[in-house]
Order: sequence, then structure tokens, then C-alpha cells
Amino acid sequence: MITVRRSNERGHANHGWLDTHHTFSFADYYDPRHMGFRSLRVINEDRVAPGKGFGTHGHRDMEILSYVLEGKLAHRDSMGHVELLGPNEIQRMSAGSGVRHSEFNGGNGEPVHFLQIWIEPATPGGPSSYEQIRFDPADKRGKWKLLAGPDGGKDAATINQDASVSVAELGPGEAISYELSPGRHAWLHVIRGSVTANGVQLGAGDAISASGESRIDVTAAEPGEVLLFDLD
Repeated sequence: MITVRRSNERGHANHGWLDTHHTFSFADYYDPRHMGFRSLRVINEDRVAPGKGFGTHGHRDMEILSYVLEGKLAHRDSMGHVELLGPNEIQRMSAGSGVRHSEFNGGNGEPVHFLQIWIEPATPGGPSSYEQIRFDPADKRGKWKLLAGPDGGKDAATINQDASVSVAELGPGEAISYELSPGRHAWLHVIRGSVTANGVQLGAGDAISASGESRIDVTAAEPGEVLLFDLD
């Protein structure tokens, strides 16, 4: 079964310094029909103005991934990490039993545009930890690049959940497929561009969920990038 989630149906807030879209219920946006999908709890698309950001705040029991599309994101946390994150990198922070951090626009006068992703952990209360991994952008062109999974991998983060996150960048007319094992579920999010996925036309910010499907077939109508979650 395929279910469509359109970009213009997402929660939206513009605070001046932050322009944000919420795929699932988050902060002041609440929709009981969209509380997450399987262990996937949050996909926020954030644009943060120069010199602005999220002040120090706490998290626990969540696998938090950040994927920058444009600009730079400055990270600081209570584990002692002070980092700068840019495109073609994946950042993973396991909040575990508790961590405090801040995220600010770390660029030189340009907005930072990034996806913030939360995945519920398989086991709560574990130790907090951090990874930041850079990969060759060629690794995602015309093929799936694993960003995070339970076993990590080459240039991929390790998360405490039976879930994987992959990205692919496609040119016009280019097609790619993803095989789903029996009993698995998928969420496909279009980062940019226009694609057809399992017969559904999707634009930037649109998504589909898939349950009871054996594969996800994606064809790009124009240059684009898609994110795929393989979930238990």
C-alpha cells in the first residue's frame, strides 16, 4: 500500500530566523494522523538565517540525524564536540540517557538549509554518542548511498534501531530501484527536484510511505535527490 504525504500538507512555521516544515507532528504543529511512521518520528526541513540557531537544549532516547543541503551548520554538545557540518556529510547524535547541544548557522552570511531527522531507538537509556562522516558526492549519483544503519558501514553512521537511511541523486530520466525485504516498510522523501515513485508524481518536500510493497521504483523528471528510510 502506498500513501502520499504532500509538501503543502506539512506543518509550517516561519519565525523570521527559522523557516521550518514538519512532515510529522512537532513543536506547535500537532496532527494525530501524522505522528511518525514506524520508528521514524521527525523529518524537519529547516532554513536558519545567518547568525541564528537553536540555543542549548536537551534530548534523550532519540537517534538524531542532520543532513545539510546548503550552507554550514555549527554543532556544540555536552559531550565536548564542537563541529561544523556541510553538504555530503551525515551527523548522528544518539541522545541516549541525555545530552545537551546547540545548532547554529555556521556559514558566512548565507542561510543554512538542512534536514533534521529523529528515529526512535530500539533500546532506551543507552550512552550518548556522536558521529560525523563525510562521503564522496559521487557515491550518491545514480545509486543509493547508505547514510545510517544499525551496522554503520563505509562512510555511514551507526544507529540504535533496525532502520536504514539512504540517499540518491538522479539526473533527468534516470531511474533507480530499492528492494524491500518481506515485512519491511519504506518512507521516501523528495529532497529536491521532481520524481515518479511507484507511479506517483512527487515534487520537493513530497513523500510516500510503502507497506506491503516489494520494491520502490523512482524515476527523475528533472535533477533531484531522494531520501529513503527502510524500516522494521
